[in-house]
Amino acid sequence: MIAFITGVAGFIGSNLADKLLKNGISVIGYDNLSTGQETFISKALAHPNFKFIKGDLLNSQKLNSSIIGCDIVFHLSANADIKNGLLHPFRDLEQNTIATYNVLEAMRYNNIQKIIFSSTGSVYGETKMIPTPENAPFPIQTSLYATSKLSGEGLIQAYCEGYGFQSWIFRFVSILGERYSHGHVFDFYKKLLKDPSLLPVLGNGKQRKSYLYVGDCIDAILMAIEKSNEKVNIYNLGAADYCAVSDSIGWITEYLGIKPELQFTGTERGWIGDNPFIFLDTQKIRSLGWESKLTIKEGVIKTLQYLEQNHWLLNRN
Repeated sequence: MIAFITGVAGFIGSNLADKLLKNGISVIGYDNLSTGQETFISKALAHPNFKFIKGDLLNSQKLNSSIIGCDIVFHLSANADIKNGLLHPFRDLEQNTIATYNVLEAMRYNNIQKIIFSSTGSVYGETKMIPTPENAPFPIQTSLYATSKLSGEGLIQAYCEGYGFQSWIFRFVSILGERYSHGHVFDFYKKLLKDPSLLPVLGNGKQRKSYLYVGDCIDAILMAIEKSNEKVNIYNLGAADYCAVSDSIGWITEYLGIKPELQFTGTERGWIGDNPFIFLDTQKIRSLGWESKLTIKEGVIKTLQYLEQNHWLLNRN
C-alpha cells in the first residue's frame, strides 16, 4: 500500500508518516513547507519507503502528478490559525476548502477512492450538547476556520455519494505532543521563558477544553480505518475528560517550578470564535476498542518536555 499525506511536514502529518512507515506502509509526503518543518520528517527522509514532494495543494497540476499510484490519502494540510482568521478571511477558504477540493479532484482523476480528513470539533460551534456527539445539530458557525473545515466535510461527503469515494472524517480536539508548534502550551511556554514572573492569558482562564496526545490520535485514526467500513465514517477524537485553561497553567508552572502573576485579558472567550467549552463525546471511537493512553495533564507535560529540548521551534519566526 502507498499512502499519500498532505501536510506531511506538520505536527500530526510527520508523526503519522513515521507510524505508517514503521507499519510497513510506503508513504508519499506532500507539503509546501510554509508552516511545516523539514526537521520533522528527517527520520522519514532516511527511510527507503518514503518520498517527499515539496508542493502546494493549490497547484493542481503538480498535485495530480504527485498522487499517481497511491492507494489512500491522508489529508491533514490546513491553515490552523483560528485566532487570526478574521485578519486573513481568504486564507481559510483557499488553504482549507479549495485545497480540499483540489485533493478530491486529484483523487478522482487518478482513481483513488479512500480519504482520511482532519476536521475539527469546532464545527459544532457553541453547542448546548455537552459532551457533543457526532450527530449533534450544527449551530451558527463562529469561526472561519471551522466554517472552512465543515465545507471540506461537505465536499468529501458529496464525492463519496457522487463518485463512490470512501471517507473517514475525524473531528479533533486540540492535539498535544512531540513536534507541537502552536497552541496554548507553546504560547504560554514562550511567554514564560521571556518573563517567568508574568503570564498574560487570553480570556479569563475559565475556558474549558479537551485535548489529546498525538500518539493516541494516530492510533485512533488507524483503528477506525481498520474497523469501520461505511461510505462516510465520522468520528470525534479527544480525551475522556477536559480541563480549564487555569488547570493547564497550573500544570505548566508547577512543572517549570515558577509562580507567575496571571494577567487575564478578556472574558470567557479569548478571541472571536473561541468556544468557551469544547468537550466531545468519543463513545463511537471507544466502541471500536480504542482508549487514550495519556491523560491531558500527561500530554501537556510531554509537550513541555519536547519544547524544552527544541527551543529552535520557539524562535523560528
